[in-house]
Amino acid sequence: MLVDSVPRPAGAFDALYRISAMARHNTIIRLRDPGQAISYVVMPMVLMLVLKPLYVRAVDGGATQVSTGLMVMFSVFAISLAGNAILSERTWRTWDRLRVSRAAAAELLVGKILPIFAIMVVQQVLLLTYGCLVIGLPVPSAPHYVLAAILIWAFALLALGALLAAIVRSHGELSVICDVGALTLSSLGGALVPLSLMPEWAQLVAPASPGYWALNLMQAAVRGDLAGMLPSAAILLAIGLAAGAFAARRLARGWGRGGLI
Repeated sequence: MLVDSVPRPAGAFDALYRISAMARHNTIIRLRDPGQAISYVVMPMVLMLVLKPLYVRAVDGGATQVSTGLMVMFSVFAISLAGNAILSERTWRTWDRLRVSRAAAAELLVGKILPIFAIMVVQQVLLLTYGCLVIGLPVPSAPHYVLAAILIWAFALLALGALLAAIVRSHGELSVICDVGALTLSSLGGALVPLSLMPEWAQLVAPASPGYWALNLMQAAVRGDLAGMLPSAAILLAIGLAAGAFAARRLARGWGRGGLI
């Protein structure tokens, strides 16, 4: 286990400075390679347009289902953005160098994922706006509820992405877990097919999926239903806090060293 060679200043200003420096660096990296983020915006837009007639005929509120469902599904796919941002440092053999700097493990994680957080928020805002303008999603009566739902869901996703980056051993392994996991969790959560049309066993296990709570949260936010948002928001926040704490502890103890890959 590595030990920091330089004591870490405890001041909040110093921590913010280190986080902002890391965030600026990773923003530059994201801007130089925006393809993956763009695909997670364009693909759901195309699918919303193609699948809208089917959803409208199959269920009440089909426009809401197709807009929020595909938004949730492709935001889960974006977990790989957060995972790759951290795993790349391990692949480049630079993570251990960062760990012996003044920055604590939690500061490193926050600095790495802040640009991804911004990307996820922009992705979901664009998709919901597209849903309102093109698909027929009702304009939310309380936009601040929708924004709160987006921020909570993005936080939970980023924490899960950081957790995966701390335990996987390669980009290929991360890709498999993210792709298969995203499709499984979002489908079981009712993002692709409405729960009312799913088999009984799938309806029973749906609450085990974060996608289920994200979909409930988004749809309640679009309706302006604060009471309906609270249980889903609490569960997603708990998932995010637990995953983030695990990732920070694992990386701080050196279990995610680049040399293990």
